[in-house]
Amino acid sequence: MIIVMAASATAPQIDAVVGRIRAAGLSEHISRGTERTIIGAVGDERSLSADMFETMPGVERAMRVVKDYRMVSREVKPDSSVVSIRGVPIGGPQLQLIAGPGAIEDAAQLNALAGELRAQGVRLLRGGAFKPRTSPYAFQGVGEIGLEYLQQAARAHGMPMISEILDVRLLDTFLEYDVDAIQVGPRNMQNVPLLRELGCINKPVLLYRGVSATLSEWLMAAEYIAIGGNHNIVLCERGIRSFEPAARHALDISAIPLLKRETHLPVLVDPSHAGGRGWLVPPLAAAAVAAGADGLLLEVHPSPQDAWCDAEQAITPAELQALQAQLQPLAAAVGRSL
Repeated sequence: MIIVMAASATAPQIDAVVGRIRAAGLSEHISRGTERTIIGAVGDERSLSADMFETMPGVERAMRVVKDYRMVSREVKPDSSVVSIRGVPIGGPQLQLIAGPGAIEDAAQLNALAGELRAQGVRLLRGGAFKPRTSPYAFQGVGEIGLEYLQQAARAHGMPMISEILDVRLLDTFLEYDVDAIQVGPRNMQNVPLLRELGCINKPVLLYRGVSATLSEWLMAAEYIAIGGNHNIVLCERGIRSFEPAARHALDISAIPLLKRETHLPVLVDPSHAGGRGWLVPPLAAAAVAAGADGLLLEVHPSPQDAWCDAEQAITPAELQALQAQLQPLAAAVGRSL
């Protein structure tokens, strides 16, 4: 903690700040400049808060040195983490593609699609049984039966499965169907009760960024999961809200290297939700790979024009195959492989 004293601060006011630091069990380091006195609190600053000092006479401002997110930061774990989803590594030299329909429709269609994806080398299957929609009148997903369809297709083709959870009350259902990785969507990124419960289970968590969340807020959401004991966390950038309506969201490419500097957690990118247009997926995916993403989440549907949900942003299996061919040399250029 660093406390900056006002230019008019008196000696007794400085002594009072020092006394509060010592009372908390820390020591002080005082730097006296020509206009300002700066006091550093040396030691474990978790017992201190900026409010403790900023309300004191003579204090101009106080700020933390140690970040609020500790367990997910590189200060705690300098080496990059690799999260295993049923044996498939997220992070490390290999880029992973996670693909499937945004909304599960029926068992036969999902099983056929899973077979096509697996034949192309895609190792993880995604599918939404429960869909959070802005309009209460829009399609909300097929519900629990969708998890059954997803489990059947994933197990039949040897693919780990990923699906989004909307409510903490659904957690037992997700565990019953043995969902391999539980996705927390942008609307639930700061759902603290849900994050705490996910921290108590031994399942990988795919944590999406909220549409208006800062990177710090996103990492603190991950910290809620980590402090519960579950360190199998994967971050997913899917675009943030901006003033530009041309795309669904603005894909924050700069977030990828910034996160790689701040956290040891793997970072994925969802170009489908970011662009909101199928034709935008390839250039956004290429940009994500070039920026250092550990993998991509792609919305793939056998007939996008007939999709029950988010038809505009889905690509076909054939388009996915073309995209993989485009990404192969790019991945090699940054020292990765698909």
